[in-house]
Amino acid sequence: MKYLKTLAGTTLMCSALANGAWAQEPASCQKVSFAEIGWADIAATTGVAMALTEGLGYKPSKTMVSVPIAFTGVKSKQINVFLGYWSPSMDTVIEPFTKDGAVKVLEKANLEGAKYTLAVPTYAAEQGLKTFQDIAKFKDQLGGKIYGIEPGNDGNLLIEGMIKEDQFGLGDFKMVESSEAGMLVQVQRAVRKKEPVVFLGWAPHPMNTQMDMTYLSGGDDVFGPDYGAAKVYTVIHKDYESTCANVGKLLNNLQFNVEMESQLMESVLDKKDPVTVAKAYIKQNPAVLDHWLDGVTTFDGQDGAAAVKKFVGL
Repeated sequence: MKYLKTLAGTTLMCSALANGAWAQEPASCQKVSFAEIGWADIAATTGVAMALTEGLGYKPSKTMVSVPIAFTGVKSKQINVFLGYWSPSMDTVIEPFTKDGAVKVLEKANLEGAKYTLAVPTYAAEQGLKTFQDIAKFKDQLGGKIYGIEPGNDGNLLIEGMIKEDQFGLGDFKMVESSEAGMLVQVQRAVRKKEPVVFLGWAPHPMNTQMDMTYLSGGDDVFGPDYGAAKVYTVIHKDYESTCANVGKLLNNLQFNVEMESQLMESVLDKKDPVTVAKAYIKQNPAVLDHWLDGVTTFDGQDGAAAVKKFVGL
């Protein structure tokens, strides 16, 4: 009889494992640390990941860092997950970390259809500021400035490189560093005065609908082709998936689209808590869980979808 009970228990456990219903992760995996870099899109996607992991019984946290420090943190295992590797603009930043094999980029992008390059208000484009080559012609009107975001950001580094190399005749320009919010304040100030301004623009972001803006052409060699067309990837330590397989499965499932992120970002930019925003979005769009939680359990091996639905109030 004892043998039959043991056999039955073993059979149930094997069945659970086969169906992805048993987390089998060490206690250390319960704490999941995320890197955030001050961008509204990464705040939104990190908010989703934190809501999902918390709903699954994990203990998520986030740390505000620069892009290089995000990669350094993942390498040193002080940070588990970074959802904001924009390619190709961050390729040179991440290269030293992938070259030595310390960090892993998940194969499937968490976002496709993104873009990241220099932009201007459309009225400036209509005045002739349409390409990277045109920027120098408007030096006086621009005050010799190009607006970037936070220090250490990959886009800032690309602008600095153009200035240092006098590319497009930008040798006498100055890049103004601040933050995403600070840059947008400067842009909005220029828009109110109908003054030309060149700034880092990207999609998804509500800026694309909140103002009439035009992306500059001719920057393929700097930001990549098709107006800085980009994909966003998830970065983890090389050993993270094998150690924390359940979270690893979730991260591999976690894909977004431009429309979804733009909707999430609207609320994040209104200073709402990203996790609260994510919970509200999931509650209104429960079908997103079908893919995100496919084969994913709670930390203790229970039904993942049921736990997250309860957590968000479904």
